[in-house]
This record gives sequence, C-alpha cells and structure tokens, in this order.
Amino acid sequence: MSDFDARMMARALELAARGLGRVEPNPAVGAVVVSGETVVAEGYHQFFGGPHAEVNALLVAGERARGATMYVSLEPCCHYGKTPPCTDAVIGAGIRRVVVAMQDPFEQVAGRGLALLREAGIRVEVGLCETLARKLNAPYLKLRTSGLPFFTAKWAMTLDGKIATDTGDSTWISSEESREMVHRMRDRVDAVMIGIQTALRDDPLLTCRLPGGRSPRRIVVDSSARLPLESRLVAGVREAPLWVACGRSAPLERVRALADAGCRVIPLPERADRVDLMALASMLGKEPLTHVLVEGGSELLGSLFEERLADRVTVFVAPKLLGGKQALTAVGGVGVRNVSRAWTVLDMSVTRVGKDVMIEGDVRYGEEGGV
Repeated sequence: MSDFDARMMARALELAARGLGRVEPNPAVGAVVVSGETVVAEGYHQFFGGPHAEVNALLVAGERARGATMYVSLEPCCHYGKTPPCTDAVIGAGIRRVVVAMQDPFEQVAGRGLALLREAGIRVEVGLCETLARKLNAPYLKLRTSGLPFFTAKWAMTLDGKIATDTGDSTWISSEESREMVHRMRDRVDAVMIGIQTALRDDPLLTCRLPGGRSPRRIVVDSSARLPLESRLVAGVREAPLWVACGRSAPLERVRALADAGCRVIPLPERADRVDLMALASMLGKEPLTHVLVEGGSELLGSLFEERLADRVTVFVAPKLLGGKQALTAVGGVGVRNVSRAWTVLDMSVTRVGKDVMIEGDVRYGEEGGV
C-alpha cells in the first residue's frame, strides 16, 4: 500500500479518536471515503447506539461513493445490533475498495465482515496501521478478549517519587496544566476509581470539570463501607454515579446508609480483609465497563499491579522534592522482591505538561513479573 493509503488511514484513526468516551462499549471507529486521491467524505462513530463511522461517511459521500475507496480503522460490522450491518451499507453504496486497519475480534464479526465484502466483489486489504489501531482501541480489545476492563493507573509524584508528605498532604503536587489533562482523561473513560484512604484524605469529587465534558462513574474501593455520608463524593451522586465496592462483611447499617444516599453499593468477596480486585474487575467487565482510570491511592495501585490488572500507566512528575522516609510512594503493597522481577513499562512517551513531565506507557508482566 502507498504513502497516500497510510495518510488516509492515519486520518481515519484521528477521526476515530473523537469518539472515545462516547461510544463505549463499542469501539472507536473512523472512516474516510476517497475518489482517486480526493477525499469526498469523512465520518466517525459519535455515540453509542448512533450510526457507525462507515454509515456517517457514506451519508456525506452520496453518489460519490460509487467506485471509491473507503479507509476504515476497524472491520465493518456484519450483524444487527443497535444499527443495521455496515457491510450492507458499504456494498450498497458501490464502494470498490476497502482498506481496513484490523479485524474486529467481536465474535459476531471476527472476519465475517471482510468475507462478505470480498464475496460482493470488493477489493479488501487489511493491516494498514494495525499497531496504531490496536493502541487506540486497546480497552475495547481487552474487554472483548478477556471480559475485563482496561485499567490505566494514574498518579502525580515528585522527582523523589512521593505522592504525599508524611502528614498526607498532596495539594497540589502537579501543575494546573497537568490537572487539566487529568480532566481530559476523565472525559474519555467509563469510570474513575480510588481507594477509601484517598477518599478520606483528599475528599475529592472525581468529576470532569471541562466545559462540555462528561463525568464518568466514580468507584470507591471501600471494604468496610466507611465512606462518610457528608463526603463530596456522596454529595455529588446527582452529578455523577457513585459506586462503592465493599466487602460482603461490611456493616449492614453502613451499606444501607450509603444506598439510601443514592450510591450503588456492590458487595464483593474479600481477600486478606480487602475487596477482591479480580472479582471487582470481573463484575465491572460484565456491566460492561471498557476503560477504568485508577487514580490511587498507594495501596490500591499496589494491589492493581500485584493482580496484574494495570494495563497502562500515566505518571505526572513535578519538579519538586518532598523527602521523608514515611512519605507515601505511588505504588504500595508487597511489591517485587528482586529487580529482575520488576514490572516493565513499554512503548513509553514523554511529554511536557506545564512545568511537569507526563510519562505514559503500557505495562508488561511477563513470565518473570510479579512478587
């Protein structure tokens, strides 16, 4: 395939990204229709239940789609769901060639869409920019293949690796620009999750405060259902749903009080007097939630890594030093006992955000990973 093909697929992926946070649990998909080397239409999947990318692009293209090439970031669907099959629309529009970034693993599609297009005499090419397409839809792909949400672990820390002083103060480690970036992240995920210690210490809202932004579900992992009824989290249940994941042994009066206050209380199995995170992840996948942003604290993040649930890290490093043997570090828990067994972060990117540095990467555990 040509450089032009690559540019058109890059544009389809750029369009697809606009749907993140709006289309889940569907994938984010973008499409570009080209006649010769002239772009005649673009489209993307804008919201769950709405027309898919291919249909949106074809509505704009009209008769100009006949004999044209379509670039689409994921295999067109071939089944009836919230909308009719996209393969029918592509075939009916007279598209001559379809370039697809990757096959859809969804069991009702999984290559059948590509086969139908080929059977209709359409030239189909697959695999252009597949690595980028997989990265874009990593949460969707994990949910489809494992039944579990994609977890991004996020924290802000100082140059000496502290997330709070030994008194528990963490306001504000990161810059205003970094905090705005976090609100953008919240706008694109299904849920934000924290542990009870962070809820008690910081009394956060966990909402998205961007103009026109969307606040995700807020989840507190709280084995004993200790979350205060007067907390800002509980007070904001009308602004954004609040779920409290507690142990099955949590006091019934606390569970009832939180439920009466408008919280969704989710009793789960416990391990070592803590909520079983794997049980929680399985339950969230059944909702289904696609992407969960875990914002701390230290013990929850430690457990997330020890359970091998963290898929990606986003770390804001501020040009500050706190010191202190008792000052909190980002990832608590047991940790690894030998450097050779350290969890690895791959495909890292480093970006300046105000005075801070944002480091992102994908977590790999491997055979040697773990405690």
